[in-house]
Amino acid sequence: MTVPAMQGQSAGTQSQTQPAQDIPDAPSSVQPPSANPEPPPPARPEEKKPEPVVRDPWTNQPINKTTAPGTSPTPGEEAGPPPAMPPVKTVPPGGPRKPNPQEQLYTLTVHTNFVQVPVTVKDKEGRMVDGLLPKDFSVMENGTKQKLSFFSADPFALSVAIVLDLGMSDTAVQNVNRTFPALVGAFAPYDEVALYTFSSTVSEVSDFAAATQKLSALLNQMKTVRGKNDGPPVLSGPMAPNGPIINGIPVGSPTAPVYTPPKEARVLNDAILKAALDLSKRDRTRRKIIFVISDGREYGSKASYSDVLRLLLSNEIQVKAVAVGSAALPLYGKIERLHLPHEGYGNILPKYASATGGAPVYTELSSNAIADIYAQAMGEARNQYTLGYTPVRPKAPTAAPYHNIEVLVDRPGLKIYAKDGYYPAPPAR
Repeated sequence: MTVPAMQGQSAGTQSQTQPAQDIPDAPSSVQPPSANPEPPPPARPEEKKPEPVVRDPWTNQPINKTTAPGTSPTPGEEAGPPPAMPPVKTVPPGGPRKPNPQEQLYTLTVHTNFVQVPVTVKDKEGRMVDGLLPKDFSVMENGTKQKLSFFSADPFALSVAIVLDLGMSDTAVQNVNRTFPALVGAFAPYDEVALYTFSSTVSEVSDFAAATQKLSALLNQMKTVRGKNDGPPVLSGPMAPNGPIINGIPVGSPTAPVYTPPKEARVLNDAILKAALDLSKRDRTRRKIIFVISDGREYGSKASYSDVLRLLLSNEIQVKAVAVGSAALPLYGKIERLHLPHEGYGNILPKYASATGGAPVYTELSSNAIADIYAQAMGEARNQYTLGYTPVRPKAPTAAPYHNIEVLVDRPGLKIYAKDGYYPAPPAR
């Protein structure tokens, strides 16, 4: 019985002394780290990516061609920043950009003590004279010759106040109504126009804006306006403003009424004053024109001629006019020199035009002739010679605020139209 016990002990001893056999482990989802990890590969020097080639949009040649490291640029290439790209103007959607006519006009920057004198020069036939130079002009102020510091024959943009007389005879008013399409067509796209009417009162029809379809629509509405009756007022008879008459006495009235014609007022001075006040607020770099279409009758204005003229000359405003109706009749000017009491004045319009440099006053009777005058008058106003100077005055200044101007041209046989003088404008605030 002892033998088996010995055998069991021997077997246990043998199991402790013999090395354990290599038995593979069971498969596992997690792989244990390697005892000797491989070192990472050495880092390679970072390769510089080539820059994209930028090409000149005009020549399609590269303007920033790069060279590989360690190499020199090829002959003809220069190292450094690429040249600046020329400016490119894009075209707005809808087609090429339309040229702006105002880009061709001259822009004049004026100062308070700078005197600007627009001048129109015509020959004996009444045609404008072109090609004159600064040396051909001389300007005298209060007898002292001035040195011109500015001269231009370039066209200017216009600010025009149209003053339309509705107190004329109905025949004259209807003749003017037929010329409205030509009146709108006389202005350029860069001009600005306002419309005023007057008779016994002054009305502003439209403020300053471009001569567009809106102005045409307003003028078309005015075609229904009628002028005054061409004949004398009817005070008696069957057409008189009363009821039936029996033996010279109205029915239902014990006595015959006495009718007096209504008192007419033609406030031409007030109309020019209103237009001048609005024009004085416009840009000084524009040429300011009051364009009057009237028979020139003035009666009943609150403003006087001298006060209105002072405002015009202080703000460099010209008055141009078309005399229509009775004012266009032959010998009318001579008749109007004889002023009759309570009949007003008929020579005010030429005086405004002459003093401000807007002369001559055009006198026309027919609608076709009036329509032709519009383009001529606006063309002359836009294309005048412009003289400018800083006044050089004598050492003993005069106390009068008005400064007389005389413009001379060193060529015989020419007619010069320029303003007679000016009042210095008040300093800008």
